[in-house]
Amino acid sequence: MDRSSAERRSLFAVLAAWEQGRVPFVVATVTDTGGSTPRLAGAAMGVTADAQHGTVGGGAFERHVIEAARALLVDGARGSATVDVHLVRDLGMCCGGRMTAFLSKTEPAPALWIFGAGHVGTELAWLAVRAGFAVTVVDDRPEWIDAARFPPEVRALDAEPEDLLRAIGGGPGPADFAVVTTHSHALDEDLVRALAITPPAYVGLIGSRAKWARFRARLTERGVEPAFLDRVRSPVGLDIGAVTPAEIAVSILAEIVAFRRGVRPGEA
Repeated sequence: MDRSSAERRSLFAVLAAWEQGRVPFVVATVTDTGGSTPRLAGAAMGVTADAQHGTVGGGAFERHVIEAARALLVDGARGSATVDVHLVRDLGMCCGGRMTAFLSKTEPAPALWIFGAGHVGTELAWLAVRAGFAVTVVDDRPEWIDAARFPPEVRALDAEPEDLLRAIGGGPGPADFAVVTTHSHALDEDLVRALAITPPAYVGLIGSRAKWARFRARLTERGVEPAFLDRVRSPVGLDIGAVTPAEIAVSILAEIVAFRRGVRPGEA
């Protein structure tokens, strides 16, 4: 096996591990060179927020590429970028050539947790899978959490939702999305309280404004921080006049997508 093949195999193995671990990363690949350069087209490396693997030549060019890759990681609007520099004129390197690298970002599928496998929860799961979310539905009613009711990509957990949230690492992480839409108002309230302990990025609760007003008052009495309660989206979903479970699911997913993309619906 030649050096370039060994490098590619090593890089692919690391990229696969990052993807499995849900670590966002950028692959930087040299696509064009001219003159004297430290690497040729095809050289590649992977970059995360705090690590790198592989090399596109070292020195000032590689530092420049790493900086561009990390800027891309925090840019919610772009998925790719190009770095095109002259090594002497732009970077002050001794090599007299020019190098171009293409940067492509890979992000893990955003995780959506749906608590409640009723009509709205099921419709939301189907839509969210199509929108690229990694969906988990949690319900302790076997007849509702039957995997046959969901797309094969959905993880359907037959579990008591509160027990799951109390387990270490058992529920949503800080970057995840959570929607509470169970069959029980009491369970809904307890789930919102449990989610407040280690809050996800987004929490939505199905129900009316009157329901949320009652919940908020009781949750405040139970010691839930007002800052968390201010973040809960209830009634969950954009106001599109939704009536059917499918329409309500559309409104919820639309709000989640807007939140994820940093868009405020209705604002120019």
